Amino acid sequence: MMQGLLYPRQKAGKGQFKIYIGMSAGVGKSYRMLQEAHAMLRQGVNVQIAYIETHGRKETEALLEGLPVIPRRQVFYKGKMLDELDLNAVLLLAPEWVIVDELAHSNIPGSKNEKRWQDVMDLLQAGINVISAVNIQHMESINHQVKTITGVDVQERVPDSMLQIADEVVNIDLTADELITRLKEGKIYDRSKVEGALRNFFQAEKILQLRELALREVTSQVERKVESEVPRSQQMRHERFMACISSNQTIAQKVIRKTARLAAYYHGEWFVLYVQTPRENAGRIKLSDQRHLINNLKLATELGAEVIRRQDGDIVEAIMQTAVEKDITTICIGKPHISLFGIILRTDIFSRLLKTTSTREIDLVILS
Repeated sequence: MMQGLLYPRQKAGKGQFKIYIGMSAGVGKSYRMLQEAHAMLRQGVNVQIAYIETHGRKETEALLEGLPVIPRRQVFYKGKMLDELDLNAVLLLAPEWVIVDELAHSNIPGSKNEKRWQDVMDLLQAGINVISAVNIQHMESINHQVKTITGVDVQERVPDSMLQIADEVVNIDLTADELITRLKEGKIYDRSKVEGALRNFFQAEKILQLRELALREVTSQVERKVESEVPRSQQMRHERFMACISSNQTIAQKVIRKTARLAAYYHGEWFVLYVQTPRENAGRIKLSDQRHLINNLKLATELGAEVIRRQDGDIVEAIMQTAVEKDITTICIGKPHISLFGIILRTDIFSRLLKTTSTREIDLVILS
């Protein structure tokens, strides 16, 4: 048996936590969880279904056959008999692993916890390992972005901390075309709801943006795990950008904005460096240039940069010292003008900068 390697036994303290995340309903999160439960059973793991939502999908319902299911708690609420996760039953049975679907679900009033993610926290604290699932639109921090994309204000939300404490986050990914095809085939909703879904949520441009959000979230979680579990000496080097600016208003703004976009694209940290030479000290710099400089440094801060100011007559030395201190991978400078780069071109600074960056494997980017 291999369950000791793939699925750790219960142990004292917090249980293991795995989340399947997707860009929308219908990508196959519940289906994949049930497939995993079958694989666990074959390996002799004590896994039980605490809560699964099939949404009437025949393929998903078929996978329930042969899996041990913990009966749900039935509650009469507002004239209807509703099913809920039976938290007490799961805690009493204490299986090694449980499947708990619909992480963002709001519990019926009167339940021990208001939200299902809080039930999951109770299970983890009891040492029970949990596999759960959530759609990206339910994450708290991107609620505003989701509303902008879809026009829907999602009410059931999960705190981002749930992803941060997860031992593993797996993205269930489909292309927009694949998801829309599944919808048209009646594999997501009843056929009577398909046309309405195509006019609203299930539009290619919306799905594509939600897909990007899901991929970003999983990437961030993987990066956090690498930082916490892989020795720093063995980690891949992450991109770190440094924009070098002068007091010139127009050039500096362009360098700052383009470096910000580069950093965002590569999910990297970035810095803005201003080297104050003797000719630009407080007593000699023009008031207009000083005002532009302050505004540009404020812009850099607003865009998420760490601003660094240094006083040095040797611009290259100041740039390279800062690059080494901050472990910079890419230095960004502006196109030739009466600016820092203009000074570089008129002296031997440019050749020195090229030579120094090449020996330290730092890229030098000239921004138009």
